[in-house]
Amino acid sequence: DICLTAVKEAKKRNITISCDLNYRKKLWSKQEANETMSKLAEYIDVVIANEEDAADVFDIHASKSDVTKGELNRDGYIEVAKKLTDKFGFKKVAITLRESISANDNKWSGMLYVNGEAYFSRKYDVHIVDRGGGGDSFCGGLIYSLLNEFEPQKAIEFAVGASCLKHTIEGDYN
Repeated sequence: DICLTAVKEAKKRNITISCDLNYRKKLWSKQEANETMSKLAEYIDVVIANEEDAADVFDIHASKSDVTKGELNRDGYIEVAKKLTDKFGFKKVAITLRESISANDNKWSGMLYVNGEAYFSRKYDVHIVDRGGGGDSFCGGLIYSLLNEFEPQKAIEFAVGASCLKHTIEGDYN
C-alpha cells in the first residue's frame, strides 16, 4: 500500500518512476509478486529485469532461451520487452543478459527497449570477483544515463559497463 501510494503521488508530480523487478522467492510467492507488481506497473515508466524476473513475476518468457544452459536468444528478449510494454505501457524496458560459463566466469550484456526498438550492448567476458550488487550497479548506471539524456545505445552501454566493473570489485558497493 505504501509503494502504491508513493508511485501514485510521484506520477501526479510527473516524476519518472523506475522499478527493478528483482524477484526473491524468500520474500514472497510468485502470485504475491504478480499481484503487487501488476498494481504498481501502471505507474512505472522504466522497468529493469532479467529473464527470470519477467518469467517469475509476470509469466513472460524469452523464447528459445535457456538461462541454465547459458543460451540466450536476442529475439526472445525483444519479445519479452514488447510484451511487457504492451501489457503495462512501460516507456523503457531494460533487461540484463547473463550467460554463465562457470560460477566465476560469465558473458554479460544488456538490452534497452525504447519506442519499439531494441538496443543491445556489447557483450563482455567477466571474471567475477563478487556478484553482489551487479544488478544494482546496472540500475544505477541506467538511471544515471537516462537522467543525463544519453541516447539509448549509449545508455545501455553505460549501464552494462557499470555493472561489469562492479563484478570485479569485492563488496556490495560501486
